Amino acid sequence: MNRIRNIAKPLSLLAAVSLLLTACGGNNSDNAGSSSSSSSPSVASASPTETTTASGDSQEKVTIEYWQYEYPSKVALIDELIKQFEEQNPGITVKQTNFPYDQYNEKVATLVPAGKGPDVINLYYGWLPKYVSSRFLQPLPESDFPAGEIESKYYPFVDAAKIDGSYWAIPTAVRTLAVFYNKDLFAKANIAEPPATWEELVEDSLKLTEKDSNGQFVVEGLAWEPGAQLHHWYRDGLLPQAGGQDLSEDRRKILWADTPAGLEAFQYLIDFAVKHKVGTTGVFTDDVTAFKTGHAAINIDGSFRLGSLATDAPDLNYGIAPLPSYKNKSAPSSYWANAISAGVTGAKLDASIKFLKFLTSKEVQEQWVDKVGELPAQKEVATQDKYLNDEKLGPFIRQLDNSKAHFFIDETGERTLFVDAANEVLLNNVPAEKAFKDLVAKTQKLYDDYWAKVDKK
Repeated sequence: MNRIRNIAKPLSLLAAVSLLLTACGGNNSDNAGSSSSSSSPSVASASPTETTTASGDSQEKVTIEYWQYEYPSKVALIDELIKQFEEQNPGITVKQTNFPYDQYNEKVATLVPAGKGPDVINLYYGWLPKYVSSRFLQPLPESDFPAGEIESKYYPFVDAAKIDGSYWAIPTAVRTLAVFYNKDLFAKANIAEPPATWEELVEDSLKLTEKDSNGQFVVEGLAWEPGAQLHHWYRDGLLPQAGGQDLSEDRRKILWADTPAGLEAFQYLIDFAVKHKVGTTGVFTDDVTAFKTGHAAINIDGSFRLGSLATDAPDLNYGIAPLPSYKNKSAPSSYWANAISAGVTGAKLDASIKFLKFLTSKEVQEQWVDKVGELPAQKEVATQDKYLNDEKLGPFIRQLDNSKAHFFIDETGERTLFVDAANEVLLNNVPAEKAFKDLVAKTQKLYDDYWAKVDKK
């Protein structure tokens, strides 16, 4: 009997810290070519508290600077939120500065140590260990952001921002991955429902794949880009679904190879390109473009993609479904969070704390869902009926209780190693078992080197 499915897609610095910015799971620079309301940093913006006189009364005013990378929907929303915040806090001015995604960490590494960086900074959670060890940040004040309150209100995976017993950043929104599927292509292939299991995902991908007379893809059954979201899908989705574990409790040891589940999950992911041949790297530019243009029937992507799909592909007939499951249910989660730079003190620190509290308020989280498409970071906000019952948001939110956020010690380095391992199999015909063994060993070395440095401090 033919089953058919229905369909639909939010990050070593210089010298010792070289955090290259293709992070947060790959294609976060969606619409990167679009113009933004960004501005360049200036020494003046980092000046001390200013004093002005109005109606004969002296009133102390303070200006703080907020940095984030150039993602159009986020930049536009922060501009709106700054206006709201300044109306509520007339003594505080907030200046937003943005940089291209691939320059962001370089700017942080250059300007923060020189005292010319932001007061409040938006960063990918996977960069936190590097930022903390480089002393770019200060812990969130426990009196204003109690750990117990964070752990009771937020989804558990937010504890990836907790290092050495302190929280260093706090998110407004979170992300998870799901199945984006093209309803028209599913109907054409006589598939009535989205895949719910590993086996069904393979079956459907094979049915949905179309190639021309030269064997070139016309439609990828499954968009396949390990450097985008698939490396996340492996660590916190496929691996635990197969019964494996990611890291030891102390975050020091890679456990992928401790059970057969690690290799099984790796082989499953690789087989889509190598054995089943339903997708491969670089088709129609990348997985996002392929899906937007109707050249990929299925894409594993994040909730952050909803906003850009609405803008870039308003006529695309797509749906969202939870990730297919196997022995267990699990989905990857990630987030961008806001932190306070290390050198911020006095009135600027007070203003920065107020701005962080504003950015994590229920009202702002709801605006973030509507304008960006990322999910509320707090459980009581995310689980409102209006979100749970939403056709596109609901499948993401229902996965959050079973979501995990890998603790990166070097997001860029870890992602690169995974992509290299996939390419060894795909391009160099290296057996998957050998590529996997090398991947585990190289990833473990990253962790060993990181923790050796931490232990010396």
